[in-house]
Amino acid sequence: MDPVTQGAVGAAFAQSFATPERIRAFALFGCLAGMAPDMDVFIQSANDPLLFLEFHRHFTHALIFIPIGAWIVCATLFKLIPHALTWRQAYFACLLGYATHGLLDACTSYGTQLFWPFSDTRISWNNVSVIDPALTLPLLVLVMLSIRRHKRSYAVAGVAWMLCYLLLGVVQHDRALAAAYDMARAKGHEPARLTVKPGFANILLWKSIYQQGDHYYVDAIRVGTQPAACPGASVEVFDYETHAFDLDRQSQQARDIERFRWFSDDYLARWPKTGDIVDIRYSAVPNEIDPLWGIRIDTAAPADAHADFVPNRRTSQAQTKALLALLAGEGCKALH
Repeated sequence: MDPVTQGAVGAAFAQSFATPERIRAFALFGCLAGMAPDMDVFIQSANDPLLFLEFHRHFTHALIFIPIGAWIVCATLFKLIPHALTWRQAYFACLLGYATHGLLDACTSYGTQLFWPFSDTRISWNNVSVIDPALTLPLLVLVMLSIRRHKRSYAVAGVAWMLCYLLLGVVQHDRALAAAYDMARAKGHEPARLTVKPGFANILLWKSIYQQGDHYYVDAIRVGTQPAACPGASVEVFDYETHAFDLDRQSQQARDIERFRWFSDDYLARWPKTGDIVDIRYSAVPNEIDPLWGIRIDTAAPADAHADFVPNRRTSQAQTKALLALLAGEGCKALH
């Protein structure tokens, strides 16, 4: 999730266990601890562009690391910021805030290594977007009311709102998944695998990705009172023999492709427009393939050279217009 949401959730959980005179301090410690795990974004290497992909949502987000991470945050903040808490109280507030981070991130589709070091599986429950104002804004208001009025009941209401919204996301995910299978079967397809994930900043419009033979099919599912399918596009599944036949399989770039495959949950394709190997799970418009990131291979590079990471996160006016049209149901057909 975005830092604002992570901070608000951490603050709300900490406030929910605070006495009236400690609500402000608990909110501050909980907020900062709730954002702290994302400090892993600073684990980067100029020589290895994919290193940050491996370590974002890695050990700092693991369940086993929560008490350690909370201690580090508390030890850092205890003498840096003014407060009236004992060490035990400050640590408790940090523990509550820190504990929310990895679990909230796992609700998104990016993937979070909750069970490190026992497993490197990236947990993705796909029930909320990484940014969703409908979740964040009411929560922020209730956190600020709790601070202003010194009543933890507002924070408790904020936590309840968050849990209800995430549960609604689970319901919407299940509806979108069922609708996506119906849409695929209507095309005469029986998907080898199928994933749905929420579109940007909402749980009404969902991206559907499924594999049929040697192609991925990307569509949008609008899950209102009546689920509707918004047809999209298809692209070939990445294949070494077809798309990287002249790449040395023992080279660093070949190993980087496998690292990127792990990160992208094996949703790899070669983007015809650029030739890049891309993660098709993400795009600005749910029924488009135009990827947000990928890697670029140079077969003429030395064997120890890394692949380049290629971001593409700019959203054009045309894409914004297309997204709003899909949210309004334009170009979507009801599924029966």
